[in-house]
Amino acid sequence: MHITGLKTENFRNLQDGCLLPCQGVNVIYGGNAQGKTNLLEALWLFTGGHSFRGAKDAELPRLSPGGEANEPRASLFLDFFSEGRQQAAALNIENGRRSSVINGVKKKTGTALVGKLRGVIFSPEHLLLIKEGPARRRSFLDGALCQLKPGYAGMLSLFQRALAQRNALLKDMVRYPELSDTLEVWDARFAKLGAEVMAERGAYVKRLAPKVQEIYGGISKGREELFVSYAPAVKAGYEQALLGELARTRRSDVRAGFTTMGPHRDDLDITLNGVSARAYGSQGQQRSAVLALKLAEAEALSTLTGETPVVLLDDVMSELDQSRQDYLLNHLHGRQVFITCCSPETVSLMETGRRFRVEAGRVEAEEV
Repeated sequence: MHITGLKTENFRNLQDGCLLPCQGVNVIYGGNAQGKTNLLEALWLFTGGHSFRGAKDAELPRLSPGGEANEPRASLFLDFFSEGRQQAAALNIENGRRSSVINGVKKKTGTALVGKLRGVIFSPEHLLLIKEGPARRRSFLDGALCQLKPGYAGMLSLFQRALAQRNALLKDMVRYPELSDTLEVWDARFAKLGAEVMAERGAYVKRLAPKVQEIYGGISKGREELFVSYAPAVKAGYEQALLGELARTRRSDVRAGFTTMGPHRDDLDITLNGVSARAYGSQGQQRSAVLALKLAEAEALSTLTGETPVVLLDDVMSELDQSRQDYLLNHLHGRQVFITCCSPETVSLMETGRRFRVEAGRVEAEEV
C-alpha cells in the first residue's frame, strides 16, 4: 500500500497544489507554522478517522481572507495503490461535514473510507503514552485493535456500556439496597465482555512485544533494550477471575459508587534496560520507545491484513541523536514513510527518498 499523489484545495493554510511522493521515505521540512503538519493531517483523514490534532471538521477549510472565520468548504484528492490496483479517493469537507468518493462511487460520510487506506500516525502528543497514566496505553491498544479487527470496536463498546450500567447500579444501591439482587446479572455480563476484551489485548501485546524489541534495537543501534508486556487487572482465566474479584470488592465498590477493578484498569508495562521507561527514560529514549511502539503497530497491521500501512511521523526528529535520526531516514525499508522536521541539517542525512520544502503553505519538491 502506498500513496502516489495528494491534491489539496482550500485546506488549512496549504496553497492549492499537488504532492507526488516516492514509495520510500518522504521528508517534509520547513520552519514552524508553515504547513508541514497540515500535509500529514490531510493524508491521515483518508484513513477515515478524525484529525489526529483533535480539530473539528469545520476548522479544516482555510481561514477567510480576514482571518475571522473558516471558509465553508475544502476538498482533498488522493491517488493510492492498494489491494493490487491503483485507486482514487476524494474527501469533501463542507459546512463542518465530510463526504467522500471512492473510485467514482459517492459516499455520504468520510468514515466510508475506513479500511481503504491504512495508516499509523506518530505526533508529539503520543509521547503521553509513556509520560501519562494507564488510560493512554489502554487507548493505544484499543485503537490498534480496532484497525486490526473491526469487530473489536463493537465488543469494546458493549463492555464500556456494561461498566457504565454497573456503575450506575452501584450508585443507586446506596439509596435502594434492594437493587443488590440485580448486581449479579451485571457482574456476569461485565465479566464475560471484560474477559473477551482482555484476551484480545493480551494476544495483541504478545504479538507486538518482539517487534517492539527488534525495532527499538535498530533505533538505538543495539545499545539499549526495550520490553513491553501486558499488565491485566486479573491473571489467567479472565472470566472466572473477574467474577471472583467483583465478589471480593463488592462492598468497597458500593461504598465508592463505581467498579474499582477490571479491564478499565489494565496497563501496558514499558521497561527500558529493566527499569520503567516512564520514570527513568530520557526524552530521547521515551520518544524512541513510542516510535518503536508505533512502527511495531504498523508491522502487526501489515502481517494481519496483507497490506503495509503508510507511516506518518510528525515532528519526530527533535531530541533524537544523529544515529537515531539516521535509522528513521535510511533504514525503514519496505514501507512508505512521511516525516516532518524543521532542521535542514537533518534533511541532509537522507541517502535516498524524496524531500519537500514547505514555506507559507507552498510545497516544493527538491532533489535528494
